[in-house]
Amino acid sequence: MIEQFINFIIRPPRAEYDPDQYLWEKEFTLAGKTYQRQDLELKNAKGYTLQCSHYLPSPLPEDISLPCVIYCHGNSGCRADANEAAVILLPSNITVFTLDFSGSGLSDGDHVSLGWHEKDDLKMVVSHLKSNKQVSRIGLWGRSMGAVTSLLYGAEDPSISGMVLDSAFSNLYDLMMELADVYRIRLPKFTVKMAVQYMRRVIEKKAKFDIMDLNCLLVAPKTHIPVLFGHGNEDEFIQPHHSDLICEAYAGDKNVIKFDGDHNSSRPQFFYDSVSIFFYNVLRPPCIPRARKLDKYFDLGDLKIGSDVNQDLLYEILSSLRSATTNAASSSASPSISNSITTSVGELLSQVAPVTSADSMIREESTHGYDEPGHDEPADIEDEPNGLTEDYYSYTSSTRDSWGRCSSFALTDEESYPDFRGDDSGSEVFVTPLGSMKETPEDTKEEGKNEKKAERSTKKNKFDKFEKWGSLSRRLRLCILKGSAHRRNKSSS
Repeated sequence: MIEQFINFIIRPPRAEYDPDQYLWEKEFTLAGKTYQRQDLELKNAKGYTLQCSHYLPSPLPEDISLPCVIYCHGNSGCRADANEAAVILLPSNITVFTLDFSGSGLSDGDHVSLGWHEKDDLKMVVSHLKSNKQVSRIGLWGRSMGAVTSLLYGAEDPSISGMVLDSAFSNLYDLMMELADVYRIRLPKFTVKMAVQYMRRVIEKKAKFDIMDLNCLLVAPKTHIPVLFGHGNEDEFIQPHHSDLICEAYAGDKNVIKFDGDHNSSRPQFFYDSVSIFFYNVLRPPCIPRARKLDKYFDLGDLKIGSDVNQDLLYEILSSLRSATTNAASSSASPSISNSITTSVGELLSQVAPVTSADSMIREESTHGYDEPGHDEPADIEDEPNGLTEDYYSYTSSTRDSWGRCSSFALTDEESYPDFRGDDSGSEVFVTPLGSMKETPEDTKEEGKNEKKAERSTKKNKFDKFEKWGSLSRRLRLCILKGSAHRRNKSSS
């Protein structure tokens, strides 16, 4: 009986498992994001090899450091116990590190010590994480034996940002005396105490630690790390008053959550939510921008146009512009698109609109006043019946609802931007396929339209097709340049 009780403390049943079967996959997805499991081995001060796993985003940007929570399993536990912690914390940009303590799981060692030697294993893990520049703050989450391990180590290392202690015992000697009642050992109290003293000597000889030293009530008053206690109301193995005693003696910021369940039952969702909020507040994880797939780009000189561009439409527009500037026929004679579309479109674009920078193009628009009647407002082109204009308007719109559609030349359908502001003009600019129009009050639009029609009727003959299509080509190029510039500004912010 006594030998069984000793083995129950220092040599409980050992978890044997296949990491590829019981842990998260080497690469997996949670909440639409991809994560990875990195397996590694660390050696503790005794030379034992510890089997460890680190869950983190895949890929992890090199210029970002994330906080990490070390999950400490309980007696007879292993790394697989941290699977739930990974699900809870990874979506908050908090990485999760877990290990098999010495004497547990797949790690080396013959005995466990219910937290005494395990705190040295934890020290080795913390040292490893602190040497990693991509790890910022560190938190601890322990359950049962792991909770005691976390508290014993936290008392020695005030750099720990926060701890979650689930079902910790206050001191091992009192726990052993209580278990005698729980398991209904029909012996007088003094006999039980003598048996415990015998077990103390045997445990110290075999596992090299004194059970009287495992007293959380001695270290709690010296620990100031923010902590969240959790305990099941129906826990008969480590009864809830153990957490109450530790919490009462604890010196730092603290909170206790009680929930339905026993020592080994699954924890309720509200407890996991509380844990997630607690670690988010104490670890303050940064925001990681979502990785964006790089689109295929066509090389048009200094322009970059996404692969989602309607190539036939773009080729038709550019061909028509070239035909108009050389008094050629309509765009219906344009050759078909081939595999050399990159070169062809680039040549056409350079012919109809010489290469200039986005800034110079914006300044050109501001200084030449494209909003004047002679500079081809969209209304001018609407009144001129020709095949290209009708076909072009069938694909695009210059209304207020179409802000940002031009940016779809360089971005996906889900990414468009409502406005673009030039460096030299403080007015709001509408990004539309036919150009940029300065916003005017609603009550002056009709008056301005009538004035434009009147001036257009007297000045219409002053501008030939070359000037009209030349302006359209400049506007098309400006539109593409604005989409590219807006994309660069977004990526650099």
